[in-house]
Amino acid sequence: MDGKKIALLVGALVIAVITALMARSLMSGTTAPTAQAAAVPDDSPQVLVATKALPIGTIVEQDAFRYQPWPKELMQSAYFVKGEEGGDPQQLVGRVVRYAVTAGQPLTQGALVKPGDRGFLAAALGPGMRAVTVAVSASSGVAGFVFPGDRIDLVVTQEVRGGGDGPPLKTSETFVRNLRVLATDQRTDSTDEDGKTKVLAFSTVTLEATPRIAEKIAVAQTVGQLSLSLRSIADNAAELERAIAAGEVTVPGNGDPKAEKQMLLQIASRPIESNDSFVTGADVSRFQRRTVPAKESSAGNGAANGGTGMIGPRPEGPVVRVARGNTITDVAVGGK
Repeated sequence: MDGKKIALLVGALVIAVITALMARSLMSGTTAPTAQAAAVPDDSPQVLVATKALPIGTIVEQDAFRYQPWPKELMQSAYFVKGEEGGDPQQLVGRVVRYAVTAGQPLTQGALVKPGDRGFLAAALGPGMRAVTVAVSASSGVAGFVFPGDRIDLVVTQEVRGGGDGPPLKTSETFVRNLRVLATDQRTDSTDEDGKTKVLAFSTVTLEATPRIAEKIAVAQTVGQLSLSLRSIADNAAELERAIAAGEVTVPGNGDPKAEKQMLLQIASRPIESNDSFVTGADVSRFQRRTVPAKESSAGNGAANGGTGMIGPRPEGPVVRVARGNTITDVAVGGK
């Protein structure tokens, strides 16, 4: 290769290196644009937004929402605005979510139903649940110390006469547990106009129940007198342990705290129609019965034996009284 070609090749390489260095310097001098969120002016209105997801039927509490600045061009007339009428957070506590609200979404007036409004009770019911009303008195209603949101057990008290002589069997039975109180009379809130809890007497209580439990309550009102038994808040943990031991629920194996919390809430809010208990009059007093009065003979045979109820002629001499179910028969000693 002659010297002229070598000089041309070296010159081309030098020009390429210079061009690359110039391009690099130009690119390093201009930075890529940074995306920045549009700043909300200080004078923007503040609206109430949900701090967490609020499913349908959720009873709104104080920590469910907060004020947040909102752009004026995105404002809606249905929002709860700070400083305007209806924007007081205290007035929203106790309302029920009618439409699902996601976290960070502004609350609207149509999404919440306040106590006393049309559709409040239907919105407060959980999926698949029913509302059933029972009549109570001052003694059977815990003297008015049951408020909407409390959980109670239902006790039915009755007399079972049976077919024999003697006093009837007196019994009391807890047949359903952990029912949520929706309303007392027509009150769905436990506070008065001043925001204070006030104990008032009531004659009816509306409860949340499954369809089957609602049917059992309807029958129980015709069987005997119903009484409310107020449950402790601490019973939820004990009920969870009992349900786990009985195999009614499965503990998540991954140790997810959210899954465990959801399971606890599900057990705490579930009405229970199993594990019922009962007492009889003999459990209270030795002078009361423990069983139903039994029949002394089969029907229709008593009149034929002078009202004695014996089948055939009355045995003479010593007898042994044999009870078969509700039928009592006198058998002569040595007989069959």
